[in-house]
Amino acid sequence: MKRIQAACILQTLVFSQKPEAGLTPEAALALNRQDVENYRVRLERTGVRHQITDVQEAADGSITLRVRKQLNGKADVDEYFV
Repeated sequence: MKRIQAACILQTLVFSQKPEAGLTPEAALALNRQDVENYRVRLERTGVRHQITDVQEAADGSITLRVRKQLNGKADVDEYFV
C-alpha cells in the first residue's frame, strides 16, 4: 500500500492583457500588477501555504509569477518551503 506523505505544486503563471484591448505597455503592466496582487490576496485568504519564488515583468506589460503551493493541508511540507 502506498500513500502520499507530502505534496506541493510549482506553478508558473503569466498575467497578461488581451492584445486587442489596445492598452499601452504601461497601462497593461498596471492592470497586471493589480491582478497579481488580487491573486496574492486570494491565496492568503484561502489559507493555502504558498511561496512566491520569482516575479518577472516583461517589456510588453505581462508579469510571470512562479509560486510553490501546498497540495495537502494536513501533511508537513516544511522541506518544500526553505
